[in-house]
Amino acid sequence: SPNLPKSPTSQPQPAPTPNQTTSAAAIAFPKLPPLRLYISSLLSTSYNNIIMSGCKNLDGKFTVESDSCKYTDDAIISDYSYETTVVEGNTVKPITTKMQFKTERKVGKTGVMLVGIGGNNGCTCVAGAIANKLNLTWETKEGTQKSNYWGSLLMASTVKLGNDPHGNAVYTPMNNMLPLLDPNDIIWGGWDINGTNLGDAMKRAKVFEYDLQQKLYPHLKDRKPLPSIYFPDFIAANQGERADNVLTGTKQEQMDQIRKDIREFKKENELDQVIVLWSANTERFSAVEEGVNDTAENILSSIEMGEAEVSASTVFAVASILEGSTFINGSPQNTFVPGVVELARQKKVFIAGDDFKSGQTKMKSVMVDFLVSAGIKPVSIVSYNHLGNNDGKNLSAPSQFRSKEISKSNVVDDMVASNRILFEEDEHPDHVVVIKYVPYVADSKRAMDEYTSEIFMGGKNTIVMHNTCEDSLLATPLIYDLVILGELCQRVQIKKDGEGEEWESFHPVLSILSYMLKAPLVPNGAPVVNALFTQRCAIVNLMRACLGLAPDNHMTLEHRFESTLAALNGEGEPANKKMRLG
Repeated sequence: SPNLPKSPTSQPQPAPTPNQTTSAAAIAFPKLPPLRLYISSLLSTSYNNIIMSGCKNLDGKFTVESDSCKYTDDAIISDYSYETTVVEGNTVKPITTKMQFKTERKVGKTGVMLVGIGGNNGCTCVAGAIANKLNLTWETKEGTQKSNYWGSLLMASTVKLGNDPHGNAVYTPMNNMLPLLDPNDIIWGGWDINGTNLGDAMKRAKVFEYDLQQKLYPHLKDRKPLPSIYFPDFIAANQGERADNVLTGTKQEQMDQIRKDIREFKKENELDQVIVLWSANTERFSAVEEGVNDTAENILSSIEMGEAEVSASTVFAVASILEGSTFINGSPQNTFVPGVVELARQKKVFIAGDDFKSGQTKMKSVMVDFLVSAGIKPVSIVSYNHLGNNDGKNLSAPSQFRSKEISKSNVVDDMVASNRILFEEDEHPDHVVVIKYVPYVADSKRAMDEYTSEIFMGGKNTIVMHNTCEDSLLATPLIYDLVILGELCQRVQIKKDGEGEEWESFHPVLSILSYMLKAPLVPNGAPVVNALFTQRCAIVNLMRACLGLAPDNHMTLEHRFESTLAALNGEGEPANKKMRLG
């Protein structure tokens, strides 16, 4: 453009005088004005008819003004057109389903009971919520740190709400979209096979900085886990030394005690609801056997008879379902055998799982989605981990590692199956997962990945990644998210046009929680989706539907035509944005 200043490289440079000593580098690259001066001159130049759109943030509460959204004292009711596309042979048909969403506005008083509350994730979760509620600060060698919920999708990320009249994108915190549970308000409790109080458990975990531990200890030292269920056959033998706080009696008697614990916790704290979440040791897989755990009737009978193939996590799940409490499984084992799923459907109680998706697997669900979507064929994925916390110690046993290996390995399946240009039917990348126990590194897990892909004309591309994961500091925000989103699902119902006046809740298998989980549990007949941004879009667009808003998309047609740009730029000042010039 004639209005732009010339680059400093185009300015004539004086030749060196005879008395000057000039290096070859100085001759090849003459001294230039400071880069910041050149950039400043660019930014101060008057650009004719160029207006840059940017981003704005809306932190306060908002109201949707639309015939499709109605607010009452009790609920938000929206009219929504759900548009899908059906492919029949070579015919493609757009389908529109008219429905209403009803979202209860009141968030009930909620308690969360963690199985494994004395473990690294459990005590970090409780301590982190207390730190945020008290707005604690602490000193480190980097300076003063403040409590936050960073790493939580619902507490620390934003979503695009729309555009302002000038085309600037307006973002709002995700927890501003609908009335949501605040983790500061959660009442915490739970069980652990180790009886150490949560203050000392926090010190043992070595997750938080020393100064923060000192400030949290008085708030945790009097909190002790309830006795838990310990079936040695399902976890590593090396966990026996920790098991000093365990229930006794038959499996039926132990389940009855868990149910009693839930009822008493709810009553003592005057709660509207209790959510139970498994954050305890990874168990080996349970054998699914006819007559044992294949139906709701059989699983209840098997617990009563003390069948060996009923795991502790399954007993907790059944107890929670019978008490009407949502149960979420944060470990990889097959807690939800067919009989448990059937029982949840019968009782209309939510269940969700499996296995927190926090570090290496989350990156993998992004990387493989990127490669396949870009038309690049990943042919080999090799993942190595080593960690030194108690999770790593338990996973050093082959049966428990196998549970984790299965949940980590399946994360790429849906992305690979989506592209038949790259992959033949039943063709998959070579995929290897290795986990080693190294006590010294404690909670600071190391993850190393190598992605080898085939590219254009027989070429090869290799991406190598090293990821140091503060394991519990990545997993804990997922616990908050699972609980918050699980609670929201209890307050959302739909009603389809022409199907009567009865409101319908979500299927008891809460697949909408998949973003936080490595091996998402889905209803029979539903596809498993692992692609991370697809999972996130499902959550965001569900929230938009509850407000009668169309799904977010990235067409941004208002910025792609002269007529629409002229309309947007007619008035007002645009938001600031870094300009890209070229």
